Amino acid sequence: MKPIQQNLGNIVYSCYAELSRRGEHFVSDHVLSYQVSGNLILSDGVNEYASVGGSIRFLRRNQLLKFTKQPPENGEFQSLSIFLDQQVLKDFSLEYSLDTEKKTNDKRLLFLEEDLQLKSYMDSLLAYQLAGKLMDPRLAALKIKEAVILLLQDYPEMKNILFDFNEPGKMDIEAFMNKNYHFNVNLDRFAYLTGRSLATFKRDFEKIFGLTPGKWLLQKRLREAHYLLGKGKMASDIYTDLGFEDLSHFSFTFKKLYGIPPSKVVH
Repeated sequence: MKPIQQNLGNIVYSCYAELSRRGEHFVSDHVLSYQVSGNLILSDGVNEYASVGGSIRFLRRNQLLKFTKQPPENGEFQSLSIFLDQQVLKDFSLEYSLDTEKKTNDKRLLFLEEDLQLKSYMDSLLAYQLAGKLMDPRLAALKIKEAVILLLQDYPEMKNILFDFNEPGKMDIEAFMNKNYHFNVNLDRFAYLTGRSLATFKRDFEKIFGLTPGKWLLQKRLREAHYLLGKGKMASDIYTDLGFEDLSHFSFTFKKLYGIPPSKVVH
């Protein structure tokens, strides 16, 4: 079966039967997601979070995540996600005069599967999607608004997350990069997430690390690769986890630094 991904504006339905799919993405908007079937493992660079069939999760915006999607045996991976973009939430906050009241905690992912009302809502949304009803943008817009209302009813404190429209504040580059170096994103994305312009990010980076961001990232990733290879890991299993786009590029740069191909590392 060919993978299916139906993008209905801010509502996305995914379905496929591949044994496993890995990748990474930048979460630019808050996402409310329903794991219909199969397993999803998310990693933020420090912790892993597993979602099983039937679970509901909320992802906060402005974070980097790696993912592994696994369909059930002889079945399909299915998920349904609602992207709560900033304009939708700004319009909602103006309509209902909602503002944030205090700083929120730093928790980036919330599991909401114990919420029976939210589960019923997600099941109804899935039924609409499978029947093709969400092709009507009027209904899709209403269902998104319904999701926001349910979140606020069941989790009032989420108001301080949903309606916080501030961009990332300036943060410690050293700590941030040591956590996120293995994400394969452009420098302007790293700059944005650390609360800086690209030029300021490069200047501050070189003051701290004594290298350009590009050189530091390459060296950091290759050193970690050498360590993992020495522990018996295979190059084919680690190159994407370390931010390399393809195996041949990883092997070439590794040999250029260490003088031997990854397969020759002693363990």
